[in-house]
Amino acid sequence: MGPFTLAVDSKSSSIVSSDASNRRMRSLQLEPKKFFASVNTGEENPFDFLRTLFEGFIAGGTAGVVVETALYPIDTIKTRLQAAHGGGKIVLKGLYSGLAGNLVGVLPASAMFVGVYEPTKKKLLKVFPENLSAVAHLTAGAIGGLAASLIRVPTEVVKQRMQTGQFASAPDAVRLIVSREGFKGLYAGYGSFLLRDLPFDAIQFCLYEQLRIGYKLAAKRDLNDPENAIIGAFAGALTGAITTPLDVIKTRLMVQGSANQYKGIFDCVQTIVREEGPPALLKGIGPRVLWIGIGGSIFFGVLERTKRLLAQRRPSHHQHSDSSKKD
Repeated sequence: MGPFTLAVDSKSSSIVSSDASNRRMRSLQLEPKKFFASVNTGEENPFDFLRTLFEGFIAGGTAGVVVETALYPIDTIKTRLQAAHGGGKIVLKGLYSGLAGNLVGVLPASAMFVGVYEPTKKKLLKVFPENLSAVAHLTAGAIGGLAASLIRVPTEVVKQRMQTGQFASAPDAVRLIVSREGFKGLYAGYGSFLLRDLPFDAIQFCLYEQLRIGYKLAAKRDLNDPENAIIGAFAGALTGAITTPLDVIKTRLMVQGSANQYKGIFDCVQTIVREEGPPALLKGIGPRVLWIGIGGSIFFGVLERTKRLLAQRRPSHHQHSDSSKKD
């Protein structure tokens, strides 16, 4: 009986082993292919909306102010190139004109963007499947840009009017724009701004996040500050080049003032192409790519560094659990 029993056990174990291997093969065949880099959000740390919002405001505001201060002269040259009609000369004086007033808007706008983007991204990553993380990043970038546009547009209008020499100070610019054009003058070119910035924000942040995820999966470790900066520079430069025509249209509509040379976005495009030729839609592409490439490097480098510092000061989940148990 002993040998017979051993034979049956051996046979049954081989059948179980065969079934297990078949199940593994079927699961591998049914596993969906991932077309985008995927990220596992996990459940180790509970999602804290208010803390993420607060940390996003701090990190975004810090990064925005550092970038704007460092690269403002390049932005001024880019604006003057785009605003010049025909073969107009570019004045290289007063490259920091309007910086102080602009920072008043950049700080809350950058804080608003990242403050909305971070919690929205985390929520969407829990909703979308892992292989559609790019859609979550695209959507979060567009929503963040839409929220920040309420502050960005008046700031941009005042900044560009000062960069082109129309006003001497930010308070004078705001007062005169409102008196001449009404409150809506502060939102001149709002449609073209959204046309440029929503795709820009969505594409730039999606590229950045997807490149980071892919790099982390390949390197099997967290990225350091220089690596974040390089990825940010690439994402920014590429997105800046793609959206240059939209930036030219936005600039022309914002700086025209009460003259109303252009009736809208489509009229602006037609007039530029008819009077200056299609290449005019790429005016300022060099300074723009340089500015946004370097800006992306600084912005994302400072952003990730600040987020990491804030995360280190965050009380751990285990501490909360221990304290609640003691209570």
